[in-house]
Amino acid sequence: MSPSNLPRRIAVVGAGAVGGWVGGQLARAGFDMTLIDAWPEHVLAMQERGIILTEPGREARIPLRALHIGQVQSLYKDPIDLAFVCVKLYDTDWATALIAPYLSPSGYIVTLQNGLAEERIAAVAGWERTVGCVGGGMYVKLDGPGCVTRARHPGRSISKIFYVGEVHGCVTPRVRQLAEMLDHVDATGCTTNLWGLRWSKLVANTMTSALCAAGGLSLKRLFSEPGSQQLMLRLAGEAIGVGTALGYAVEPIFGVEAGRWMAAAAGDSHCLVDVGAAFHAQCEVLTEASLSGTAQDIAKGRRTEIDYMNGYVVARATEAGLSAPLHAALTALIKKMELGQLSPGRESVSALATV
Repeated sequence: MSPSNLPRRIAVVGAGAVGGWVGGQLARAGFDMTLIDAWPEHVLAMQERGIILTEPGREARIPLRALHIGQVQSLYKDPIDLAFVCVKLYDTDWATALIAPYLSPSGYIVTLQNGLAEERIAAVAGWERTVGCVGGGMYVKLDGPGCVTRARHPGRSISKIFYVGEVHGCVTPRVRQLAEMLDHVDATGCTTNLWGLRWSKLVANTMTSALCAAGGLSLKRLFSEPGSQQLMLRLAGEAIGVGTALGYAVEPIFGVEAGRWMAAAAGDSHCLVDVGAAFHAQCEVLTEASLSGTAQDIAKGRRTEIDYMNGYVVARATEAGLSAPLHAALTALIKKMELGQLSPGRESVSALATV
């Protein structure tokens, strides 16, 4: 069971792929979890049979408490010590406002989202109640009501999947406790460079997620095919250049230092070897079922997070007096797919190679 010095009551707002996997694994480890979601059938399934977590070769059914967003007021008698916000980035404001009134006096909110969401959460809940968590390599999918699948081979990851940190960079007791807790889900560490890690994760997301959706490829195929590798490398170079110009201490992406990505994008043969090895390493842990969040959204006819990812890189590039033409072209492509004006496929991304 959870040690007594860790947060006693924990909620997850947005129990989709990431929220469902993390919440389910923490419940499995013995933590007092409440999963909150807006999809009635999903909530009902978790209430009736718990959440089902599946990896290649194994499955677990985990009992836990689940609430619809309309039932959150029931938390007022026993407030939440820690709330994970795992909704889509465009839902951050209302999700934070939903759970903030039900925090205990020392309670706080952790974003497990992509992008740089801490500012939006702090605008609602306050900086003192905001903690960051950068996650990568999850590769999870909500397969149906009460069912989450991870499309990578089971077992504890060699490299860190989660890094937790305060927005001011100090490693506080609550950050250490949070890292100890998330270590039950997968390998976790603390960081004094939250913003640099945030930008590194943004780079990883913006070089893969939308491209996976646009090309109609699995992530495994994306990492293995030379054409998509070249586009990913160019996307990485643009995004790292923007982050560096903005003053972020950009950390390694897929195990390769930011400067080596930039050099590889400029044609350095030694750095290209490093990047090729990083792509191969990702292929090794993924299955053919791996799809990015953007690809899943397009397949379901849902709004994507493109404005908060590749579109965000474009906006910040303008702020820094730079341009990010490939990110801009990919953003425009995804927006057309959201509207049903284009379909995913190789022909849809062929023009990107000429940008």
